[in-house]
Amino acid sequence: MHPETPESLVRDHTIYACVMGSRAFGLATDASDTDRRGVFVAPAPLFWRFEKPPTHVEGPLQEQFSWELERFCELALRANPNILECLHSPLVEYVDDTGRELLALREAFLSRQAHETFARYALGQRRKLEADVRNHGAPRWKHAMHLLRLLTSARDLLRTGRLTIDVGEGRESLLAVKRGEVPWPEVESRMTHLASAAEEAARHSPLPPEPDRRRVEDFLIRVRRASALQPDPYDEGVQGAVDARGVGQH
Repeated sequence: MHPETPESLVRDHTIYACVMGSRAFGLATDASDTDRRGVFVAPAPLFWRFEKPPTHVEGPLQEQFSWELERFCELALRANPNILECLHSPLVEYVDDTGRELLALREAFLSRQAHETFARYALGQRRKLEADVRNHGAPRWKHAMHLLRLLTSARDLLRTGRLTIDVGEGRESLLAVKRGEVPWPEVESRMTHLASAAEEAARHSPLPPEPDRRRVEDFLIRVRRASALQPDPYDEGVQGAVDARGVGQH
């Protein structure tokens, strides 16, 4: 089997790729970067070695980051905000049949656990902003804008059971925060109100208590099995050794 590099895993085995960040959120300006995220499936024979394939790869493009499918699913089942949002990007750059199956599982990953993970992440970000205000007299306004966006997204997810990441009509008010045009006390008040609204929504959310782990695992097993059945020179070498000596012989 030819050696796989991290770059070749992304280049040859990506099943889903999208744009995230400000462009996906509807908050892009002329100066915005293009943040690319993706999911690749490492060929099954790579897992037979002592050295396993990487769980994630940075690059090869600037601002590009990809996860191996199993790691991606693990994080999504834990309601990781960045991962869940990746599955709901309106800017899909590439998707194959396996990627479409992954997207069809979006609802299986969603549960009320999102409240805890989104709230915990938001609290950590808010503390960083408060430290900036204490130490420098002002927060990093771009980060404040994105925190408001995240809190709004979490509230609406818990209320409706659907995750929408484009800010829609909220664009201008959020960009005003980014430009530093909204006083910090008002931004703080908005954050507090959104966090309280999300907490209230969590108590009556249409989301299930837990994600559908079995459905996701069934998908992962099918993908691994299909990969293992793909013809590959490494497979032939292993099969030859098995035929000659038998499994379990020394």
